[in-house]
Amino acid sequence: MKVALIGYGKMGKEVENVCRELGHEIKLIISKTGSFISLVHDLNSCDVAIEFTQPESAYENIKICIDHGLPVVSGTTGWMNKKKELEKYCLEKKGSFLYASNFSVGVNMFFYINQKLAALCSQFPEYEVKIKEIHHTSKVDAPSGTAISLAEDIIQEHGRYQSWVTEMSSQRKNIIPVYSERIQDVPGTHEVVYESEIDTIEIKHVAKSRKGFAYGAVMAAEWLQDRKGVYSMKEVLGLP
Repeated sequence: MKVALIGYGKMGKEVENVCRELGHEIKLIISKTGSFISLVHDLNSCDVAIEFTQPESAYENIKICIDHGLPVVSGTTGWMNKKKELEKYCLEKKGSFLYASNFSVGVNMFFYINQKLAALCSQFPEYEVKIKEIHHTSKVDAPSGTAISLAEDIIQEHGRYQSWVTEMSSQRKNIIPVYSERIQDVPGTHEVVYESEIDTIEIKHVAKSRKGFAYGAVMAAEWLQDRKGVYSMKEVLGLP
């Protein structure tokens, strides 16, 4: 598989290491997305693109790949207000696009467990939910895309919750509080806690390194390269 790496920060370099480890060829590295336009002709020699950049550039980066018929996997968070628009564009262009707020296999199992727990707890109104996430100090967005995905899945499955907020100014029972903390060298920790007066139910995922995210992204690229459409890690992992 010939890979275009769009973004060459910590995650991009980890993806590069995993690609080489698995025998894939890094055909193109775009370290500064401002120079992307001058390099788009090189995309034709690639089988798939893996994009980890910044919220302000992700939309255009992905759109350029779609325009050039290149399947693109993106893990950039913080731009979800444009995601549906881009998915529609991809389908119209008969492109290939796979997005995940987190590519870790463990986190995607965690997502699935979170959905099932939310549906179960919806039957017991005495339990109130909250989400906490911890990441490294260089992470730009807060809350994390993973925490937002957890909150949105709870909203969809639970029924009582209508939205989430980054801090609680009141005890409104239909809003999920999401707490963010930034600590140096923490790859990512996420907790979902249901609490009542008599007990606490907690599920938690702790990432030990970025390598798990990189492996998942490369797995997604391998899966996507010969497909058309819009996908998520659910399809890659065969989760219901």
